[in-house]
Amino acid sequence: MAVPSFVDQVTLHVAGGNGGDGVASVHREKFKPLGGPDGGNGGHGGDVILKVDADVTTLIDYHHEPHRKGTNGAPGAGNNRSGGHGEDLVLLVPDGTVVRDESGEVLADLIGHGTEIVIAAGGRGGLGNSALASAKRKAPGFALKGEPGDALTITLELKVVADIGLVGFPSAGKSSLIASISRARPKIADYPFTTLIPNLGVVTAGSTTFTVADVPGLIEGASEGRGLGHDFLRHVERCAALVHVIDCATVDPGRDPLSDLDVIEAELAAYGGLEDRPRLVALNKTDVPDAKEIAGFVRADLEARGLDVYEVSAASQAGLKELSFAMAEIVASRRAETPVSEATRIVLRPPAEAGVGREFTITLINEQWVVRGEKPKRWVRQTDFSNDEAVGFLADRLNRLGVEDELLKLGAKAGDDVVIGDEDNAVVFDFDPQVSAGAEVLGRRGEDLRIDQSDRRTNVQRREELAAKRAFEAGAREARAEGRDPQPDWTFPEDDPLAEDD
Repeated sequence: MAVPSFVDQVTLHVAGGNGGDGVASVHREKFKPLGGPDGGNGGHGGDVILKVDADVTTLIDYHHEPHRKGTNGAPGAGNNRSGGHGEDLVLLVPDGTVVRDESGEVLADLIGHGTEIVIAAGGRGGLGNSALASAKRKAPGFALKGEPGDALTITLELKVVADIGLVGFPSAGKSSLIASISRARPKIADYPFTTLIPNLGVVTAGSTTFTVADVPGLIEGASEGRGLGHDFLRHVERCAALVHVIDCATVDPGRDPLSDLDVIEAELAAYGGLEDRPRLVALNKTDVPDAKEIAGFVRADLEARGLDVYEVSAASQAGLKELSFAMAEIVASRRAETPVSEATRIVLRPPAEAGVGREFTITLINEQWVVRGEKPKRWVRQTDFSNDEAVGFLADRLNRLGVEDELLKLGAKAGDDVVIGDEDNAVVFDFDPQVSAGAEVLGRRGEDLRIDQSDRRTNVQRREELAAKRAFEAGAREARAEGRDPQPDWTFPEDDPLAEDD
């Protein structure tokens, strides 16, 4: 199978790097075997970035390697050490690349050297238990997992960025013309469809330098897929003007300059979006005597249509200077009207699944309550379901978000299935409202029984015990004075209530 040298459309599978997991760790040193949480955060995954590079002219690299992924973030470590971030993957694309998603919607139109788009963001790193600690959760026994990076399939479509587009029938002399007015050296032969890829040439006329694109030959029905026109008509979309290159020396029956022009114009109209582009007509091959005569016959008719007509010959160079200056005048005028665009950076930010102003939605589907929303889905991805305390932490976050209240409002009952997460990796919970979530084995939420809890009495407790003891002694003395035997209801600490605890 022949290996293509020019590719202007390719399907690319991209994925951002996964975020590193946070770590649950307890600080240990001499005399402090359990000195509190010190687990570090995981690093963020690397992004996948498409960037315009003026030196790149084809998408062939992605034709051979269509799967690209950013670098994963490193996991955290103890002693509050965070994992390293993954490196971004920068994919260089030609100027004029259009990015579409699987449905065909345009995500970005990359024009201008240096313009870039973050097409697949890397996943965020998970928090370690040190970052999760708070006044109420002093020693978390869990950490959050890193999030997976965005993954999507895109189509890259190259639309050549040229100032002037040469259009016409096969063998009309477009390749010879662009070779005569520039240093481009396209393949030239005396048979149709010699040009199989768009050729670019740089032309200088006076003080104006511009690019000219030689678009592969069009035929009748090109806009519907015949010949090569269906694949390459898009390359004239960005041109400031179109030049009809008409073969005045053709010997094909039923063809003449006027009918050729009408056919090409009909295909351009069927393709759409090119009606406002100025047109020039180059009557080519006038070095042939019969062609020179035919050009003289049709020139008046073409000018009557309001077209600027130039009789040229790529072989003898006749008329090329006048044609070049006419093209330069159109390009200069177009540039003066168009503001200079600077390189931009685009970041894709998908719309929230729950809609504007809402962080989640709940829908009853097949007797299951399906919770959708970016936050709930992200929290599920971050949760280590092998850790009871981590599951309890997830339940608390969902309750604070209002998921439980909304489920009760919609009529959910204890025991109903609640589904949260990605469609292909969702998690199903049994709805159990108003039950304290968490790991009962660890006592109250945020307490780790491995860490010694202080049993020292406060000053208030000591004063209360002292007052109770004095009241008891006073009652005992009163009972003895009346001849009764006092019966204490409790015993007091043997030490002084106001004495310092050991």
